[in-house]
Amino acid sequence: MHPYQDPTRPVPERVEDLLARMTLEEKAGQLFHSMLTMNPDGTPVTETDGSLLPFTTPELIVERGLTHFNLLGSHGPREMAEWHNAIQEMAAGTRLGIPVSLSTDPRHAFTDNIGASFNAGAFSAWPEALGLAAIRDPELVFRFADTVRREYLSVGFRTALHPQIDLTTEPRWARQSGTFGSDAKLTGELVEAYVRGLQGPELGPDSVAAMVKHFPGGGPQKDGEDPHFPHGKEQIYPGGMRDYHLEPFKAAIAAGCSQMMPYYGQPIGTDWEEVGFGFNRGVVQGLLRDELGFTGIVCTDWGLLTDSVIFGEPHEARAWGVEHLSVAERTAKALDAGADQFGGEQCPEVIVELVRSGRITEGRVDESVRRLLREKFTLGLFDDRRRVDPDEAAETVGRADLTALGAAAQRRSLTVLTRGPLPLAGRPKVYVENMDPAVAAAYGEVVPGPAEADLAVLRLHTPYEQRDNRFESFFHSGSLAFEEPELGRVLALLRTVPTVVCVNLERPAVVPEIAEHAAALIADYGASDEAVLDVAFGRAKPEGRLPFELPRSMAAVAASRPDVPNDTEDPLFPYGHGLEL
Repeated sequence: MHPYQDPTRPVPERVEDLLARMTLEEKAGQLFHSMLTMNPDGTPVTETDGSLLPFTTPELIVERGLTHFNLLGSHGPREMAEWHNAIQEMAAGTRLGIPVSLSTDPRHAFTDNIGASFNAGAFSAWPEALGLAAIRDPELVFRFADTVRREYLSVGFRTALHPQIDLTTEPRWARQSGTFGSDAKLTGELVEAYVRGLQGPELGPDSVAAMVKHFPGGGPQKDGEDPHFPHGKEQIYPGGMRDYHLEPFKAAIAAGCSQMMPYYGQPIGTDWEEVGFGFNRGVVQGLLRDELGFTGIVCTDWGLLTDSVIFGEPHEARAWGVEHLSVAERTAKALDAGADQFGGEQCPEVIVELVRSGRITEGRVDESVRRLLREKFTLGLFDDRRRVDPDEAAETVGRADLTALGAAAQRRSLTVLTRGPLPLAGRPKVYVENMDPAVAAAYGEVVPGPAEADLAVLRLHTPYEQRDNRFESFFHSGSLAFEEPELGRVLALLRTVPTVVCVNLERPAVVPEIAEHAAALIADYGASDEAVLDVAFGRAKPEGRLPFELPRSMAAVAASRPDVPNDTEDPLFPYGHGLEL
């Protein structure tokens, strides 16, 4: 047994022993945090058509030496656990047997976006982070994160690619549902509870490491466009509120978060270099490490170095501000900036060539590998935590008590914007749209049309502009206003029968006409039909308060400053609005 394999030895000693045994190629493999998919039966993918991922699992683990991956797609818990064990066995068969660290985007709510979040599936279903913010209860956020920790551990996830603590200061921005809203103080309080729930009092074998994102705050995107795409790369601060966006990250660091992800955005018009944050030495090394004292792992957002093909469509590397540099030059610049790891990339040969050419020293590579190995040892991946129990996974994921916590949170998060006849009584004749009639039948007599109804219940989603690119179509951007003919159709229903409208706020919808004509207006941030109807009929108490303001018009949105919270003129509903029933 080598010293690094001895669980009785201190972690620093084990790290140094393993590091000394590694070849440059093996070290280089640690600097990449790529993606994997799995077969439905829980076996590793050994063939690929290249439409989403260019390499098979054995190619990445055995041939390229990668040991950090995030899993794409929704799967059953038993199959996920079996797959996790299979890839750990594959990794154990390599020369040094370095275990895999498995990560995931959020999996406990309703959003399904392969680039950001997966719907809950078998996991317990909670409101989106915006809904947790609407409740404003740090203890609930702790219980949520602890639930995530339990369910993740059972299937083998050891790094959460969340929480996302950007501030929602640009109403059109696509990524708001994963945040805690526009208030820096509240976000700081909730992220502290979130990190504590995932990691525990300190990082250890029962922890899930928190990769907090997106430093130094990704909310102020020009025109609200998303920097996954070239037309959304610019991040601007016309209101001078740059420091405001940093406040939640200070709280996350104080809470001991293990990892940090810089954003894609390219800051414009500041004293920062006008390059994406993953390449930005003044931001990563200067601000995050030197000024704020962060000592953990810095992993870039996905796809900064190489062009890719996603769903058969080409996407250029998100190398904003350094598009002219080669892949090797981009890699060196990010390492110089203070990054430890490259998300969504799998090109260790670039690191090897940078060292052999003298552009990067092996000591600089060692610095990052040391951080990465330390976390693997601390999490117990070399020891008792290398394998998981598929039976335990099947019992834990979606367990009744955990599911009940999520269901209760859904109800608490609902936000009553106008009260009207709420709570409803009796068993009225009810017409429903965008809601399961079988669920509604437990609350009233479901009728086929509004003319026969005493009332209607209508569920809506925040509008967005359709984008032609298939990957971009998952990121809902653009106008927040209901347009014709949809607006006219909705208003016609509201004029025909008293209607309770529930609008899902993945972004702050512009709904002045709907608010005026609806009998009652409720906001949700991910909630089941049962949750909505329980609140409407007085069977559950809504506690939600708006985590951002709702603008009165798109003109007000366009005139607002993207770095300033709640900055639209004469909002329809202000930040914090919410009525009791």
